[in-house]
Amino acid sequence: MAALTSLSTDPVSTGAVPVTARRRRPRYWRGAVLTVAGLYFLTPLISSFVFTVHVPGQGLTFAAYSGILSADGFTESLFLSLSLAAATIALALLLVVPALVAVRLGPPRLRAVVEVVCMLPLVVPPIALVTGIATVLRWGPDHFSRTPLYQTFLAVQNESFPVVLVLAYTVLALPFVHRSLDAGLRAVDVPTLVEAARNCGAGRLYVILRVILPNLRSSLAGASFLTLALVLGEYTVASLLGFRPFAVWIVSVSGAEARMSVAVSLLSLLITWALLLVLSRAGSGPSAGVPAAGSASGAAASGTVASGAVASGPTAPQPSPPDPRPPQPSPPDPPPPRPPPPPPYPARSSR
Repeated sequence: MAALTSLSTDPVSTGAVPVTARRRRPRYWRGAVLTVAGLYFLTPLISSFVFTVHVPGQGLTFAAYSGILSADGFTESLFLSLSLAAATIALALLLVVPALVAVRLGPPRLRAVVEVVCMLPLVVPPIALVTGIATVLRWGPDHFSRTPLYQTFLAVQNESFPVVLVLAYTVLALPFVHRSLDAGLRAVDVPTLVEAARNCGAGRLYVILRVILPNLRSSLAGASFLTLALVLGEYTVASLLGFRPFAVWIVSVSGAEARMSVAVSLLSLLITWALLLVLSRAGSGPSAGVPAAGSASGAAASGTVASGAVASGPTAPQPSPPDPRPPQPSPPDPPPPRPPPPPPYPARSSR
């Protein structure tokens, strides 16, 4: 019997492949793939850094980095891009979050319509979008010069904060914001949360801000980062409309100061990575929503009782208190059963 058992468990005789042999191959290929991917991304960055710090005939120098802050237009363009990014993130989330929540609560056929509308900017090229925006902006001096709307056309094109770029960037960011938030809403039972909050007396705005959004922290952080990266690196729309945010400033400086332009590009990449880490840390916190008033009070009461029970610890069973009522007399015993009546005598016959 022991011989049969040893033969049946032998991997060579049974033809089974050892577990260790199966696990070595994926780890080996995983390391090779990560190495190739790391070289693919790090080689251009290292080459760019060497180009910025090594000048033929001068050796190692950091003049390209030390002159960034004093460069003409650097601070203004950077703050303009960051302010445009903040406004674009706020507007995109303000549009997409209520729309997706309403779609989750509405008929399912609306999901396809909203998805198609949000994905259209991926199909339309940016140059076509800029052409349409420029055509609309020319309506101001051509058709509305004598109306109050002419001042509106001038206000949206203000160079200190061009609102038209916020609108254009919001359209370009719709696909990324929609994908990120839709993935987060798929993991949340929105109808159940909304119904529970409304039954407790919460309004619609309270439901979105205190019940839905806390469960979408990771999705909101991802959508915000994608929008930020899009705004910081967008060049076509801003350049053709005549504005000078950060990306346009980098291209304009590259003609006279090539090393400074590359240095600024590296620093912008590092800033984007740092903001990504901040947003990922902000989105990795607890995502539990705030319960409604009734459930919160019940949970607090139960938590208080539970904490009291834990604090007191296990105790011996206490005797029950005596009954304050006087003892009642026991009912009398029932009387004994009566004997059955005697049988009737037979009738006598008459003579």
